[in-house]
Amino acid sequence: MENAQGNKKLKFGLVGRDISYSFSRGYFAAKFKAENLAHSYVNFDIQSINELYDIIKNTPNLKGLNVTIPYKEDVISILDGLNKRALKIGAVNTIRITHHQKLIGYNTDYYGFKNSLKPHLKKHHKTALILGTGGASKAIAYALNKLKINYDYVSRSEKDGVKFLYSDLTDEIISAYSIIINCTPIGTFPNVNECPNIPYDAITKKHILYDLIYNPEQTKFLSCGDMKGATTINGIEMLRLQAEKSWEIWNKS
Repeated sequence: MENAQGNKKLKFGLVGRDISYSFSRGYFAAKFKAENLAHSYVNFDIQSINELYDIIKNTPNLKGLNVTIPYKEDVISILDGLNKRALKIGAVNTIRITHHQKLIGYNTDYYGFKNSLKPHLKKHHKTALILGTGGASKAIAYALNKLKINYDYVSRSEKDGVKFLYSDLTDEIISAYSIIINCTPIGTFPNVNECPNIPYDAITKKHILYDLIYNPEQTKFLSCGDMKGATTINGIEMLRLQAEKSWEIWNKS
């Protein structure tokens, strides 16, 4: 069977909304050029996940897809199957299209996050706050579990599983959580002067502030952490790692 490393010109793409800025298209274009592969990677900017049916039907030689905001959970309803980890996480960011045109969902976000955070962890990093409750946050929670780091969610509204509203956060609460992860789109280009509403005065050099955003590379959230001496990490390395894991999945026979 021919896989994505074969000579056949295959197509890959990103499914999302308002994704002209996307990391993935540029990353894979550079990768294909460097490895002398004739494949292409395109953005599928859609307004509803149901549009994906026509994309699959009308795009010849489509082998794999990445999925981003806001479809990481919605896409599950149109898939033919889920790998075990994606099923446990409850969110999908990678789809493999089989030789029989079956859509199988995977999650590589957890892998990218876990392996980009791990080098920065110290003994006192035992607790984390996850800002946001969308599809990306589910992969982050799964990774934290694997790293044996306790976590709680922060949200704008009350919902199951959420411990804190932003209005609940105090200096004492921030001091009790040594890792703070922004899983919201707040601060993404062009809204670069925005940041999650948390008590930044309580951030110390013992904190890690991790922002899944990569555009801009230095968000206001991370800048506020830098000013307090915290370790700050943006989403670039996570994206690179999850992209390579996606490529590995697409290359399965």
